[in-house]
Amino acid sequence: MKYALFLGCTIPARGRNYELSARKIAQPLGIDIVDIEDFICCGFPVKTSDMDAAMLLGGYNLALAQQQGLDMCTLCSSCTSALTETAHHLSEDRTTRNLINKRLNKVGLQYEGHVKVRHFARVLFEEVGEAEIKKHIKRDLSDLKIAIHYGCHYLKPSEIYDGFDNAENPNTLDTLIALTGAEVVDYPGKNRCCGGPVLPVHEKTAMAVTKQKLDDIKTAGADAICLICPFCSVMYDGNQKSIESEFETEYNLPVLYLPQLLGLAMGYDRKELGLNMNVVKTKKLLAGYFEKT
Repeated sequence: MKYALFLGCTIPARGRNYELSARKIAQPLGIDIVDIEDFICCGFPVKTSDMDAAMLLGGYNLALAQQQGLDMCTLCSSCTSALTETAHHLSEDRTTRNLINKRLNKVGLQYEGHVKVRHFARVLFEEVGEAEIKKHIKRDLSDLKIAIHYGCHYLKPSEIYDGFDNAENPNTLDTLIALTGAEVVDYPGKNRCCGGPVLPVHEKTAMAVTKQKLDDIKTAGADAICLICPFCSVMYDGNQKSIESEFETEYNLPVLYLPQLLGLAMGYDRKELGLNMNVVKTKKLLAGYFEKT
């Protein structure tokens, strides 16, 4: 399992804890990560205004991975969606691929259309597998009640993901988290958006969408939220205090990235997983696990 790791734009700026924890658990699980310094934006931010530019950005990154003979592993769900759509389109549409290649040729690149894009969670589920992950579990997290947020782009648009999981009733993250012993808590509107896409346009609306899910998760009795996308983390972790202030309420719901939760179960310490970087503090919730080791 050797992949070119695509970090995108948000993770280096606002999700270093995600990157840190993913790198930490990748090695023992047999995921060989290769860094390609020349990777650029995935194209997602300009997709709605200029599809050609988005396709060119995505094609540039795919060509760089192809040059190294590698498929791509992504952490951000929006990057996953953008790059997977571009890879799918360029592999199916030779005319578009030729047009993109004319522009890529100017920088010495050529894309043939064979690179696969996989979210880190999908690599864990399909390539590593439950049995192998279980071998590395050292802590039983059965005292934790976890609410999962899948987000919009992990599985959608569904037609480009080769039937991986069910977009309307997903279970892959539930399965991975259950390996830690933690109780997965169901709640209304589990598949709803985090509100992040609306944030640049209408902040109050975005915050209201996030608040509704936080209300539902808190009511369901969850101790923490687990997710796999830095944009979603911005809403639930980065903006949680602002939502509490705006709506005069209190949640105090820590937000953990999937590799942070798995890494906790695998026995890593707080700083190794970047838990000290989480905005909503995790120290009180997780104190018992570190005291026992």
